[in-house]
Amino acid sequence: MMIKSLIGSIIIIICFGASSHADIFSYTDKDGVTHFTNISQGKNYKKIITEPPRTKTERFERIISSKSGKYGLEPEIIKAVITAESNWNPKAVSRKGAIGLMQLMPSTAKEMKISDPYNPEENIEAGTRYLRHLLDRFDEDLDLALAAYNAGPGNVEKAGGIPAFIETRMFVKSVKSFYKDFSLNKVKPIYRLTLDDGTVMFTNTPSPYKQYNLSKF
Repeated sequence: MMIKSLIGSIIIIICFGASSHADIFSYTDKDGVTHFTNISQGKNYKKIITEPPRTKTERFERIISSKSGKYGLEPEIIKAVITAESNWNPKAVSRKGAIGLMQLMPSTAKEMKISDPYNPEENIEAGTRYLRHLLDRFDEDLDLALAAYNAGPGNVEKAGGIPAFIETRMFVKSVKSFYKDFSLNKVKPIYRLTLDDGTVMFTNTPSPYKQYNLSKF
């Protein structure tokens, strides 16, 4: 990846969080043009951003993005369920026999028509589809859908709300807390714009620059 300024000066205003995926280096050539790249090519390249350690969530980002888009859910709610259910262990098995990242009961895995609940892609596919089904069933009420995910939809309907099971109430509370955390740390898109003096700028806070022609980078 190479980002090259088209003029002699460039400003970058980017808040890089834990989801950056490469070290970034810069160097200025003999013409005064500043270059940015994730590949160092010598001593004149200065590291300006260091890639953080790979987090356990990043292994499954592609799958979560794909499945959440397929079923119209925010990726953050899928991450929250996985965190609460298995803490990102694809081989997790509960005392009740729930399996994998999203802790699918064998009956749920069968209902969702997957063959290997230990397979992360199949597990997230089934868990996301099941959560989508529950949201539809409970009129998009997230609390009730999460309660049904844990205790079963029959118990939720029988109780007329979240059942009085301590485990279920704690599960709903935990997932919503993780959901909030993931939402707050969501990576914002980067925009490119050119200021009146010709300076190229990259920013993830586009609001102050609405008068300029913004394009996603």
